[in-house]
Amino acid sequence: MRSRYTAYVMENQEYLLQTWHPSTRPMQLDFEPTKWIGLTVHSHTQSDETHAQVTFSARYKVNGKAFKMHECSSFIQEYGQWFYIDGDY
Repeated sequence: MRSRYTAYVMENQEYLLQTWHPSTRPMQLDFEPTKWIGLTVHSHTQSDETHAQVTFSARYKVNGKAFKMHECSSFIQEYGQWFYIDGDY
């Protein structure tokens, strides 16, 4: 989760797409001018060896206005690598 947050901060589309599961991965990402200002991981739950959920909050600004997103993200592990599946807000 922290590495994907850092990729958003750095606008590293390649890394985000590589760590996004092919079943839900978009063709490309469009980045708005966003200033990411903080990540808090609230919980991590692993339901089995290949499935996990991470609940987090991320703070950011767009055009000087502050926002906070809260998400429970689902991940799956395949071939030793964790992939983002989707998230519930």
